[in-house]
Amino acid sequence: MTVDALPVPGPLLEARSVGRSYGRTPALREASLSVTAGEILAIMGPSGSGKSTLLHCLAGIFTPDAGEVRFDGRRLDTLSDARRSELRRTAFGFVFQFGQLVPELTVADNVALPLLLGRAGRRRAYRRADDWLERLELDGLRGRRTGELSGGQAQRVAIARALVTRPKVVFADEPTGALDSLTGEKVMELLVGLARQEGTTVIVVTHDARVAACADREVIVRDGRVTDPYASGVLR
Repeated sequence: MTVDALPVPGPLLEARSVGRSYGRTPALREASLSVTAGEILAIMGPSGSGKSTLLHCLAGIFTPDAGEVRFDGRRLDTLSDARRSELRRTAFGFVFQFGQLVPELTVADNVALPLLLGRAGRRRAYRRADDWLERLELDGLRGRRTGELSGGQAQRVAIARALVTRPKVVFADEPTGALDSLTGEKVMELLVGLARQEGTTVIVVTHDARVAACADREVIVRDGRVTDPYASGVLR
């Protein structure tokens, strides 16, 4: 088979004409986008534009009112709640603006938690957690409670937790929004660098152009609609 004849892989994650409303207020209007495996995509837009709603639909947290979401070639939006929850434990990882770590648990507990919820053995789960804490230079903090951490440390723990299951996709919703600019840049460099090492797709919602600059591509959400500046020729 010649190189030209090689099959072109389809998108890993795709939204097709997705609509979503809160009561009578539309948040998404025929929003469409596709993301390939290993791509780092930034979703930008002003507050209230629908970008976080789009991320939640792509992650199977919300189900759209119209359109469809496909993951790995299969419909995601028509799966049962239990199956979508399972995907969020195994195939997806999450990093949120304030980390959303469990304050009653230690750093090591928080990182091991997704594996334990997936019924991994306790020894294996904590060994994997320790490996990730070491990679993120957090191994000296494994026994601390999350309330004792700085903002940057907490987000690095959140990155370790997101990647510990070796997910196919990491969803990051304003991951640097609660950090100063220097710490935010370091957190994004870590997230992007580790994702590239692991071959993980990253979808990051942000309003910060410096965060978006870390991505391979960016799309813009305005009034619930998605536009791709590169596809439309705006940034060529």
